[in-house]
Amino acid sequence: MSKLFSPIKLGALQLDNRIVIAPMCQYSAQQGCATAWHRIHLGQLAFSGAGLLIIEATAVEPEGRISPQDLGLWDDTTEHALQTVVNDIRQYADIRLGIQLGHAGRKASTFAPWQGGTQIPLEQQGWQTVAPSAIPMHEGERPPTALTHADLERIKLAFVASAQRAVRIGFELIELHAAHGYLLHQFLSPLANQRDDEYGGSLENRMRFPLDVLAAVRAAVPEHVAVGVRISATDWVEGGWDVAQSAEFCQKIEALGSAYVHVSSGGLSAQQKITVSAGYQVPFARELRKITRMPVIAVGLITEARMAEDLLQEGDADLVALARGILYDPRWPWHAAAELGASVHVPPQYLRSEPHGVKGSIKAR
Repeated sequence: MSKLFSPIKLGALQLDNRIVIAPMCQYSAQQGCATAWHRIHLGQLAFSGAGLLIIEATAVEPEGRISPQDLGLWDDTTEHALQTVVNDIRQYADIRLGIQLGHAGRKASTFAPWQGGTQIPLEQQGWQTVAPSAIPMHEGERPPTALTHADLERIKLAFVASAQRAVRIGFELIELHAAHGYLLHQFLSPLANQRDDEYGGSLENRMRFPLDVLAAVRAAVPEHVAVGVRISATDWVEGGWDVAQSAEFCQKIEALGSAYVHVSSGGLSAQQKITVSAGYQVPFARELRKITRMPVIAVGLITEARMAEDLLQEGDADLVALARGILYDPRWPWHAAAELGASVHVPPQYLRSEPHGVKGSIKAR
């Protein structure tokens, strides 16, 4: 029996299978509001057959957006726009829905990737970024402003407020973005965090703010809503955040009630040196799974059904996340089910699409 297509729980949230659609920024919002693009994009992914769909990094305040076109969830207007998208999905799909909440910190105020991805000058409607310390991401960039204690309290409460809005909208899972060089990751890494107060220096101090945010969000939402964390297991830079520190962080978030850990890597430093190959981040998931009872999600160039199945069977992770691969093939879970002798649930309108030779791989609920 396929393990990839076996059920699993993240906290109290039951998933039909272990395929997760990872959060992927679309840079297609207007003033933080979801648009028709999100209805089309997320609508097709909702028919994918995956066990869980986590929507893109969603800013908890305007200054926390990566780009001016980032999705947000900081006021009634952004909440209403996203509610409309979720309502449309829920009419036709019962896929489990999660949302990733984040703050870009010093990586905010940038152009979209297809516009170059560089920092937006203030005179071109960029904005002043913030970070644990006044250290820019790239040489020559406008330095961020170091956050005060009052700023930290404001941002923590912004995460809480966004999480509560997400629950009202109907999201069943909240993922805190502590990866890829964004604000919570900036606090964790000694490369970005050079504070001399209780939020910097030692590992315990660098973990303090991300853990404060997790504790506050977990306490603010109902128990049936899963709350988890995405991390970068390593900065891929000597002297930066690494797997050993990630292991300690995992033990801390597990103690605070995190439902899972989603293991990625990199994104914090321009000095990172990454050798990319199929499943290149899976070893990090494997190592962290040894020290935690939380379900572990592996991600990163996992493109083949058999590869996903094998890494689960071998105990490298508990779930597999797909990102760019499922953009290229939004029916990846259908095809994986056919290959592995399993099945996924699809809308009845699509039942007649099943090719001869793979009958039974798609079913109506």
